[in-house]
Amino acid sequence: MRIAMIGQKGIPARSGGIERHVEELSVELAARGHEVLVFCRSWYVWPIRDYKGVHCLKTWGIATKHLDAITHTFTSILKATREKVDVYHFHGVGPALLSWLPKILRPSAKVVVTFHCIDRHHQKWGVLARLMLNLGERMACMIPDATISVSKTLETYIRLSYGVDAKYIPNGTQIPLTDPDPKLLDVFGLVPNQYFIMCARLVAHKGAHVLIKAWKKLKQQNPELVGNKKLAIVGGSAFTDAYVKELHTLAQDDPSIVLTGNQTGETLHALFGNAYAAVHPSESEGLPIAVLEEMSYGKCVLSSDIPENLELTKEHGLTFKTGDVKDLVTHLKMMLESPEHVRAVGAEARTYIAKTYDWKDIAETTEYLYELLWLEPELAQRTT
Repeated sequence: MRIAMIGQKGIPARSGGIERHVEELSVELAARGHEVLVFCRSWYVWPIRDYKGVHCLKTWGIATKHLDAITHTFTSILKATREKVDVYHFHGVGPALLSWLPKILRPSAKVVVTFHCIDRHHQKWGVLARLMLNLGERMACMIPDATISVSKTLETYIRLSYGVDAKYIPNGTQIPLTDPDPKLLDVFGLVPNQYFIMCARLVAHKGAHVLIKAWKKLKQQNPELVGNKKLAIVGGSAFTDAYVKELHTLAQDDPSIVLTGNQTGETLHALFGNAYAAVHPSESEGLPIAVLEEMSYGKCVLSSDIPENLELTKEHGLTFKTGDVKDLVTHLKMMLESPEHVRAVGAEARTYIAKTYDWKDIAETTEYLYELLWLEPELAQRTT
């Protein structure tokens, strides 16, 4: 089967949950014998044609905040049609605005949309963009042959909002099997087991500003307890340079706050693997891959209490009230006071993730959905 992945920025993933999702899913599908074409944006990826058995194709787009995704999606659809793909798999409700086009250009193919998150809730978007993303949601649910939700929360939202039974296929992760190199932390001035980590794109709804404020208050109130521990915030801009500048301004007077920028590969492996614990203070998610990855390293994750985070951390992590700096300070203090509890929660989380969110199982379920659409199109169209 020839499968086109459309909507992501590209692979290998440098940042972003959707990019990580597409990379891992595509590699697993290719290993299962499918020909997978991932359409990439020129500004995001370096020159590469094949990645772990996956074909990477660059197509043109207008690299601005509002036009990047939709223009790249359009040219990707045209290229995928020329490549005579069997499945157009769109990722995100923004790209889903054009999910109707393959049904005109290549009616024999199947169209699948993965609903990753409710993008219109993200603070970086203005009124017009939110209206278009709202329309994209409707398209993602009503146009394709099948809609996938990455969390049970989104599955319920889709059913209640659009009367569609989406197929729940979650994000996943891989359990790391090699020890990270602690020397890679030297450039950031970090010491193993002496820092909290937050890993996310630096956009306002991820809540990095809330975490920085809480960290500074924690240090002010409990200087001896914090000691030499630091806070590492890993991630970069997503057309949000003004917000990134705001974060640097918030952190500039505190050397214990380290903003590392985007990190990948062995450096990211070292940052995850050597952390004391992780914090994820987001206000909006789908099913956060960063939390899955942190848990896969055996780290105790303290997350905001939005429903999507709670799917992971209610029973296998710690939570605080979303956006509440005071409550976040209280929980950070408790984690510093209870290292044995932090280790125990992290170890249990690793076991849970290994059993529940494996990419091989996720790829197998996705492959089965593709096959079902071909073998039983009338049944699969709205009931899978």
